[in-house]
Amino acid sequence: MLVGVCDFPGSYAFPPAGYGGIERWLWAVAVGARAAGADVHLLGPGWLTDLENDWVRKPVRLEDLTPGTLAERELRDSGYDLLVVGHEYPSLPAWARTWGELDCDVATFQHSPVFQHGPAAFDGRRSRLYCYSPEMTERYAEHQPIPELAVHLGLDEEEPSAVAGTDLIWLGRIDEDKAPHIAARAAQILGRHIRIIGPVFDETYVRNHERLLTADHVKWVGELGGPAKTAAIAEASVFVYTYARPYVEAGAAVFGESLRAGTPMAALTWREGTCAQAALCDETDAVAVVAPEEDDETAAQRLAVAIEKAENLDHRRVQAVGMQRFDPVRHFQAMGTRSC
Repeated sequence: MLVGVCDFPGSYAFPPAGYGGIERWLWAVAVGARAAGADVHLLGPGWLTDLENDWVRKPVRLEDLTPGTLAERELRDSGYDLLVVGHEYPSLPAWARTWGELDCDVATFQHSPVFQHGPAAFDGRRSRLYCYSPEMTERYAEHQPIPELAVHLGLDEEEPSAVAGTDLIWLGRIDEDKAPHIAARAAQILGRHIRIIGPVFDETYVRNHERLLTADHVKWVGELGGPAKTAAIAEASVFVYTYARPYVEAGAAVFGESLRAGTPMAALTWREGTCAQAALCDETDAVAVVAPEEDDETAAQRLAVAIEKAENLDHRRVQAVGMQRFDPVRHFQAMGTRSC
């Protein structure tokens, strides 16, 4: 089986060292495909050039090819069985035209809760869309989505054996959508230290919650990547997950990252059927489901209870479940197989 994993124009490299969800997912698919025995080509100029020492790298994008050119014929003659691509591309006419000339399947994962696809982008067989949660599957029902948990990997982020950690951590982009201030308040209620890891996307949000986010029990770490990021997750006692009431999580990488590192999760959600419920279970986490009309203080109190529950879970069992549930080989095999 020959698989082409396609990059796209963006601000992060492929694979990125730190933040960059879709880029990390594409890398996980490439790694999983090769481990499953497939031949893999990395398509597009965004892939790191030093990957050429170990991977077939072709710096061509389907949407840039002119019909009938030698470049298009060479791509067609490669004989791809499957292309894996960012979710926007099956709806992009120039990309879809070239894909149509290749006579292969295409698979993508919905990483945005708001992107609108073209009506003919997916047929559920030859062109397949995958969604993380019941919530996301319902949002994209007209495109025949297939339920699947996304796997995300980065370079040099192999997980060490699970250990019982110490402080709490929160990881992600720092903005209103992700609501780390509620995690900071939950830690404060418990008298615990929490490390906030990630890039600041919204300075106004930080100023609005400055009192909590700069309290003595909160340590700002900044954005981490590679071994430093993996170590930070693995050395924590509990990974605290939050988001804002109206926000819809399309498929966060942090669930797989935390579980694969052996760190249980305490998750706050505002409804059932979210990514947290899809990714987690009683062996790996404690989920606090809070009605959206409740205030932040009530949410933090409920989250604090979840943190205490999660801290009693077995780190080794969490890692074993995480390695199975977020296995890149299993993930590729699911995406590379037609359902009918």
